[in-house]
Amino acid sequence: MEPILIAFALAVVAWLLVVGDLVRRHRPAWHWYLTGYPVTAWRVASTWRRVALLNDLAVSRLPARTLVGHLLVKGDPVRPVAPRISFPRATRMGLTVVVRLHAGQTPATYMQAADALVHAWKVHAVRVTSPERGLVLLTATATDPLERPGLASAPAELLSALIGALETGGAWVMNLRLVPHWLIAGATRSGKSTLLARLITQIAPQPVALVGIDCKGGMELGLFTERLSALATCRREAVAVLTALVVDMQDRMSACRTAGVRSIWELPDRLRPVPVVVLVDEIAELYLSDGTRQSKAEAEQCSTLLLRLAQLGAALGLHLVVAGQRVGSDLGPGVTALRAQLGGRICHRVNDPGTAEMTLGDLNKDAVTVAQAITAQERGVAVCTGPDGGWARARSHLTPTDEAVATARKHSGMTPELPALDRALVALEGDGK
Repeated sequence: MEPILIAFALAVVAWLLVVGDLVRRHRPAWHWYLTGYPVTAWRVASTWRRVALLNDLAVSRLPARTLVGHLLVKGDPVRPVAPRISFPRATRMGLTVVVRLHAGQTPATYMQAADALVHAWKVHAVRVTSPERGLVLLTATATDPLERPGLASAPAELLSALIGALETGGAWVMNLRLVPHWLIAGATRSGKSTLLARLITQIAPQPVALVGIDCKGGMELGLFTERLSALATCRREAVAVLTALVVDMQDRMSACRTAGVRSIWELPDRLRPVPVVVLVDEIAELYLSDGTRQSKAEAEQCSTLLLRLAQLGAALGLHLVVAGQRVGSDLGPGVTALRAQLGGRICHRVNDPGTAEMTLGDLNKDAVTVAQAITAQERGVAVCTGPDGGWARARSHLTPTDEAVATARKHSGMTPELPALDRALVALEGDGK
């Protein structure tokens, strides 16, 4: 009888292991809730006091004192007291813990102890935030959610693009109606060009005009010419295109003023001009100068025109998506002024700390640190901002170049004509002759 029971027990264990492996691979969230979370929650509760003591998170109170006659008598020193924590609360692929700080403590101490918490709890990462004074929120993620991001769903809206997945498991969406202008930074092979290709494939099927400015001779954006209403491949052409867009912007202002509205979105459909998304690849090429008078004049013109579009274009359906390998104050004060108007920020792996600081530093210093920690192996991973002012790690979905080009060609019939841009480029060709 015993051999039968042993065999039955082994069969049950084997079956549980097989089922557990299938659940882990195909339903990772279920696996986390059933097995990962209980074990990790127990680990958090059982190690908290020791971790707090070893990382200077505990506080020792002064020994009690009292007078006995004319003598001052000290009591025994009180043992170090760890801060109180809430019960670990499960999230989709992690957990959160709220810590009530001792008097005089700051969140900075907990940020320094984040790596120690990762090792003690055996999780992928621990993020430290302070939702309100006196409290610290510890957010632990069990595994890297961006290692294999799933294709999340997002509502189909005009000027909205599903870019990839957030570390929270949600959809990474660029909504130009909510955040009109974006700055994208990233070194070579960091995923910046892939993100632009993904954005074009998402916007191409929409009734939107796409305008490209690629001063590298059109090597990147030139692939999508069939879906672009205009393409500038040098700074001279960029000046002409941007000037035409500013003229078009003034015409849109006049239309809104005549109709007594404050944006094109309040105009009737028959009077509403087509929205325009301006894609600028390698912003530094517009600002760098070789020292000649003409070069300096073109750089100043580009700086002024881009700033005008960023300041006034949001309500008029003119949107900027500016990308570059390097974005720094050394390119001139115009870049800093433009950066202030670009509310959306995306920072991939960069080669210099100044670019990460320029992209994210005015919003959140912690985001700068996280962006600088992105490795060369994490292609497509970036730190992005959201419409709520927060930030998160995210990863864009890999969009092969062939697929992006095919999508642009498929929807080439939706490319609207922008007469002002056509006239500007024709005039430029005539001047060149």
